[in-house]
Amino acid sequence: MALNRETSGNRWRIRPDGPGKVTGGLAYLTDLSAPNMLHGLVLRSPHAHARIAEVRTEEALALPGVHAVLTHADVPGLNRFGIAHPDHPVFCEERVRFVGDAVAAVAADSAELAMEALARIEVDYEYLPVVSDPELAMREDAPQLHERGNIQHRNDYVRGDVEAAFAASAHIVEDTYETPRQMHTYMETEGGLFVPEADGRLTVYSATQHGLMDRMQLARILARPEADIRIVSSPIGGSFGGKDELNVQPYGALLALACGRPVKLHNNRFESVRAGLKRHPMRITMKTGVDAGGKLLAHRVRIVSDAGPYSTLSAEVLNFAVEHTLGAYRYEAVEVRSFCVFTNNGMSGEFRGFGGNQALFALEGQLDRLADKLGIDPWELRRRNLRQRGDPGPFEQPIAQTDGARQVWEALPASRLWLERAEAAAAAEAAPAAPTASAAPAAPLGMTPDADLRSASSGTAEAATLQLPWLKIGYGASFVMHGAGLGVGIPDPAGGRLTLAPDGKIEAAFGYEEFGQGLIASLEQMLIEKFGFAGSDLRLVVGDTDAVPDSGSSTASRATSMMWQALERMREPFAHSLLQVASRVLVLPKERLRIGEGGVCDAASGERLLAYRELAQSAAEPIACETSFSYPASPVERVGAHYLYTYCSVGVKVEVNTLTGRVRVLDQFHAVAAGPVVNPQGFLGQIEGGASMALGFTLTEDAVMNSGMYLTRNLDSYLVPTIAEQRGRVEVLPIEELPDGDAHGPRGIGEVGSVGLAPAIAQAVFNAVGKRVSKLPIDPAELQEVPDIVKEGSCPV
Repeated sequence: MALNRETSGNRWRIRPDGPGKVTGGLAYLTDLSAPNMLHGLVLRSPHAHARIAEVRTEEALALPGVHAVLTHADVPGLNRFGIAHPDHPVFCEERVRFVGDAVAAVAADSAELAMEALARIEVDYEYLPVVSDPELAMREDAPQLHERGNIQHRNDYVRGDVEAAFAASAHIVEDTYETPRQMHTYMETEGGLFVPEADGRLTVYSATQHGLMDRMQLARILARPEADIRIVSSPIGGSFGGKDELNVQPYGALLALACGRPVKLHNNRFESVRAGLKRHPMRITMKTGVDAGGKLLAHRVRIVSDAGPYSTLSAEVLNFAVEHTLGAYRYEAVEVRSFCVFTNNGMSGEFRGFGGNQALFALEGQLDRLADKLGIDPWELRRRNLRQRGDPGPFEQPIAQTDGARQVWEALPASRLWLERAEAAAAAEAAPAAPTASAAPAAPLGMTPDADLRSASSGTAEAATLQLPWLKIGYGASFVMHGAGLGVGIPDPAGGRLTLAPDGKIEAAFGYEEFGQGLIASLEQMLIEKFGFAGSDLRLVVGDTDAVPDSGSSTASRATSMMWQALERMREPFAHSLLQVASRVLVLPKERLRIGEGGVCDAASGERLLAYRELAQSAAEPIACETSFSYPASPVERVGAHYLYTYCSVGVKVEVNTLTGRVRVLDQFHAVAAGPVVNPQGFLGQIEGGASMALGFTLTEDAVMNSGMYLTRNLDSYLVPTIAEQRGRVEVLPIEELPDGDAHGPRGIGEVGSVGLAPAIAQAVFNAVGKRVSKLPIDPAELQEVPDIVKEGSCPV
């Protein structure tokens, strides 16, 4: 059954953080202020690559109201940050490597004065050659950006004799796929408030995806114990991977401690553009061969990923891309060579989909091209090559077995959208030629009602008499899988804590961050359904390093799954502890009692016998339960290999305007096999939200650079899809079935909605106009053509 409010019944709840967001009662962290507060700014390099000869700060420091001007000499600890590979300078010492590298920071009485101070800092630069092409950066004679060279990471995977498999192939396709430098475009840009406390500690109010990791990195930079630093985040503003790494936190923290006063630091949009992370641009060349029956024999892949100047999690993104260029299919032989390359372009880093978006666009494109060669339906070709239940994963590693691949494959042909496709094809073949636009009244271009244009050009039974020949309808589909968790060889802790607080609230504390993804709502839903609590019984504690256990990062589609597992582990012991105390107080056998809304109830009648507040006051000591474990991983040595996968089939209907070259998505269908739906509203929102980001990735978004300089400087020239581009229908079908005995519960769905839309749209465009798409975002100029009716001069428009 498709997911919507009607089918979800009473499980469709108001999000706990919803009212505060829609009323404005929940503030952005960057809107916070404090008494005696200063304003901070960072001086960033205007050059993509240069040597720093000298930095002079005297004039800036001499300005009345300027309280600090800091450079690398003022960093007491490690002058580097980065979650996995700390090679990003807090302040550059000798060389800047991209436009946006930090050279100095100031704190002043006002933002205007801080800007004036930045203007008075003098930096002498000696220009160095700019390395902006990853392919050229790998050449031996290229300028080297780091002592270890320009190749940040490489990852190869070879199985079988690929040359022999190509020799045996009946059909071979080869193409190169290019993907863009996409921006996260969160509403709240990077920033925060940094407060030195009276006890010597530092409180950091700044959006993040992993407060405990931020605390660890700041402790290294500040040369302070982690216990002296508190990180507080907020359920607002957005991240999508872009705030996983440190951004402004080192500068705000250093300035606040140097001045002994609160410091506010907030990037404007251009600061965010030039200094923030972007999706890795990738160039993926694939050569794939099949036998005459469509069996995949040979698959050769070469990936070149643009890391930008520093590592971030580029190596981990590349590892993920390698795995997903193999996807859910079986091959006789494979050969993957991949490179992540340092350049002087903007920073690349974590982004929703984590390399799967780029990889699956290429892989699914290959399947569609091969089906064309074979003369068979692309969906049938996928069926013939899908890994079956019991098969290992892409690296031949053991995985948690489900029937998800088969289930989502079967869901697409049975969907409303695919049945419409079949009806449209049959109607178009059977119907006589439709009247041309010259037989209809003239209408201004683009002003004809959408419904008429869509139905007329689709050939459906509802088709209007008007048919504009430059509007073409096409259907396309893709099949994707997405690994969840960080993968083999990467620390991936999980855990949580439940406590009956003195005021009778059930406190659920997890070390995750809520940044708009609906994690708080999912946690509330699970506590209600697993334990029988009421929403009013709960106090949900996240986003404060002083108050939570280590649950790992809010990333990699892992948080909801790990909360589910943590609550499963704590359910019986916590309930036992509550009922044991209640049994003593009520002088009743524990077996006659159960947990319920508002307190402990009679197991038979449901009558409340003891409120949670009374239970807390009666306990001799606090009632609490805590668990700690790790995300499940495959028992192999292949770093990054995954164990849990979500499967998804995506179908789309598009309209291509061949006069303008613009593509419009009219309808979407997503079948998602991810186990039990924890929160229907959150599930639907994640798939819709991921698809929205994929729409931009496919059609409009690209932070364009030239010789290391951003040509895209703001959102005025960076086209993020708005609600106007998302008016088409989105149908989501959750497949909740898991095999008997599965102990892993729901799989992650935070990213899978973002990885399958691009290849589905590309195939739909081909089916509409016969042109293959190999580069994103789709260039409208590639799809433009002048219809015969316009050439002949008979067009009424």
